[in-house]
Amino acid sequence: MGTGGVIGDKWSMRILWMCAIGSAISLYMVAVERQAQNRKRMMAESLKVMEEESIDENS
Repeated sequence: MGTGGVIGDKWSMRILWMCAIGSAISLYMVAVERQAQNRKRMMAESLKVMEEESIDENS
């Protein structure tokens, strides 16, 4: 077809795929970070419950 613009079709597809892959990686990293935060929160809450239970048993 020829060159229809400044960037050729092959390069525009490569750029599009790179953006899609970058977005997927970013979403994955956000999900992993949130999962780690949730795990920390759950551990802190369970530790707090265990401490409260031990205080109740000693009283």
